[in-house]
Amino acid sequence: MTPADYDFLRKFLKEKSGLDLSADKQYLVESRLVPLARKANLNGIDDLVQKIKGGNSLLAGDVVEAMTTNETFFFRDKMPFDHLRDVVLPEMIQARSARRSLRIWCAAASTGQEPYSIAMVIKEMSAQLSGWRIEIIGTDISQQVLEKSKAGIYTQFEVQRGLPIQLLVKYFKQTGDLWQIAPELRAMIQYKPLNLLTDFSHMGKFDIIFCRNVLIYFDQDMKSQIFGRLAKCMEPDGFLALGAAETVVGLTDAFKPHADKRGLYRPTAMRAAPSIVPSMAPVGLKTAMPAR
Repeated sequence: MTPADYDFLRKFLKEKSGLDLSADKQYLVESRLVPLARKANLNGIDDLVQKIKGGNSLLAGDVVEAMTTNETFFFRDKMPFDHLRDVVLPEMIQARSARRSLRIWCAAASTGQEPYSIAMVIKEMSAQLSGWRIEIIGTDISQQVLEKSKAGIYTQFEVQRGLPIQLLVKYFKQTGDLWQIAPELRAMIQYKPLNLLTDFSHMGKFDIIFCRNVLIYFDQDMKSQIFGRLAKCMEPDGFLALGAAETVVGLTDAFKPHADKRGLYRPTAMRAAPSIVPSMAPVGLKTAMPAR
């Protein structure tokens, strides 16, 4: 790969996905794009670059898919899900007692382990949430990983990463060497394609947003912009969960760290949340529909 081709790919990926590659990541690009070039019957990355420059949108999308990092596993880092169970949901149950509904957004949902982990936490609290309408939306830039999310089928290796054995037995069915998550869990989540670089105000307001382990790939200016848009999509007393290596400090005034709860943030200008029931297609404990 020539320096010119790498420079083009760096700019292309930043523009299309926000991925901010440093100057020394050629090995990463080659390891992911050489197999893609071979699959497309091209001679190498130089041919791939020429196809993209020539307007091949399908191949351009494949390049973004190949370079998007999809590392994830069930209950990743554990602490955010402890916070969800012990802090976030108890407070939301009290704050939303009038409308008895919650909207949760899992951004950069990848292959579904994170939104399904959220769904399992909610199912385990079904006694406290009986009769509530719970809407969980999982989004990702990659259509390929969204399809895997919808299917909810995982390998033995994938279910062994972070998933407690009691939850595996309770919420999964084994078929051969694969495990599929229960239909009632799949029905709790709507999966939608979304690029965090684009406007997402059409998503409406959320009580809880998980946006974990994705902003680390963006530059400082892009992080600030995304935080600003996330704040506009959050209820004034909502919660934002970030990854262990992510923070709002020095990037935005829209959120502040939650006292003593690492990785958890609140809107800076908190006020009493409206009790009006939002317009939504609820999916969850009270009303379920097939995942889309």
